[in-house]
Amino acid sequence: MRTAIDSNVISALWSSEPLASKMVDVLADAQSHGGLVICAPVYCELLAHPKAERGFVDAFLSDTNVTIEFLLDESVWREAGTRFADYAERRRHSGGSGAKRLLADFIIGAHARTRADRLLTLDRARYELGFPDLCLASPAL
Repeated sequence: MRTAIDSNVISALWSSEPLASKMVDVLADAQSHGGLVICAPVYCELLAHPKAERGFVDAFLSDTNVTIEFLLDESVWREAGTRFADYAERRRHSGGSGAKRLLADFIIGAHARTRADRLLTLDRARYELGFPDLCLASPAL
């Protein structure tokens, strides 16, 4: 079972948030059951972490055997575009209430849906609505 990782999981680990020790266990378990992967937008978000520089990010991902998929094929882009358009339509119909979501979230979800078996995230609610058919995992559970 290949697991895609949302940037918030790794960021929380680096920030020593309360779930950090649980995340280490969940990541190790996921690695042993099919491997870990991130897409290019997650890599970019990780570079923005206050404690991270490119060398640190690259070394962490290499040391933890996390694969980076920089090239996203057409199916990922089409999936992300369709889900983002659906979100925009829902937002227009709701009067625009609630926080705006970024396109990167839809690329991350589309990548997980088309190139992995599940998405490990700390923000299940963000993905449940836009990707109801995506298998989600969370260290909090």
